[in-house]
Amino acid sequence: MSHIEINGRAGRLTRRDVLAGTAGLVGATALSPVVRGQVGTQPGSVGRIVKNGRIKQSICGGCLRKSGLNREQIAKLLVEMGLVGRDLVGRNDWDILKKYDLVATMVPGAGSIERGLNDRSRHAKFMEDFRANIKAAAAYNWPNVICMAGDRAEIGEEEGMDNCQAILKEAVKIAEDSGVTICMEMLNSKVNHPGYMCDNYPWAFELCRRVNSPRFKLLFDIYHMQIMEGDLIATIKKNIHHIGHFHTAGVPGRHELDENQEIYYPAVMRAIVEAGYEGYVAHEYSPVREPIPSLVQAVKACDV
Repeated sequence: MSHIEINGRAGRLTRRDVLAGTAGLVGATALSPVVRGQVGTQPGSVGRIVKNGRIKQSICGGCLRKSGLNREQIAKLLVEMGLVGRDLVGRNDWDILKKYDLVATMVPGAGSIERGLNDRSRHAKFMEDFRANIKAAAAYNWPNVICMAGDRAEIGEEEGMDNCQAILKEAVKIAEDSGVTICMEMLNSKVNHPGYMCDNYPWAFELCRRVNSPRFKLLFDIYHMQIMEGDLIATIKKNIHHIGHFHTAGVPGRHELDENQEIYYPAVMRAIVEAGYEGYVAHEYSPVREPIPSLVQAVKACDV
């Protein structure tokens, strides 16, 4: 599909741009002059930023939306920096990512923030989406597809749990056969998404236990869960087997991972590494400063 709906907003590909893969194939390729001078390094290059690489980092589209770079220039920049891919990109970007040996670390699956898997009346359509999108992801060897729980509206917590469990029990059969993981995103309902059902630890981890498949996990958005419940490090370590993907952003405001926000990302990233996590961490902040220096800062903060 050429026009993708993510979280109920047609065309928004900025919330998740995953990058994963090797960085050596095009490291010598010169970047566009648009990049030059933005981070104070030698002309045409920001250099390799990732040094340790224990966290496989990717970006969502919003991180570089105001950079002036096109898709191919972004791919070259990411490879040069040592990032692995882009998060929640549509199919129009997939061939460019393959060209540069990058990964779409999260792609569309089924459901939106407002109308998600807790709405049983839409399960037939969601299963069609799961079949098509899991098959497409597997064809490109992409690891994850996203799904959303949906708003509570008049749906009770237990009813919503039952409805999500019912469709996921069927969808994971396809995912297991395809080698793709379905990830449900955890979002805050205090600030950004009032009414969203998968907004707390007990409900989310219980759904994982009920579905009971290695091909269903949670997209643990660190920004959202800091707002909702905090206790990030202990929760991540205890439940890492239920977590298939991470997103980052600064709290409050969803901006840079800098000294103006309350999460100390190096400590959180060390906990993720120590827990044995081998998946991806995608940056999903909206910069208020120059986008490329902000990205360099975020990558350094998470490269533990």
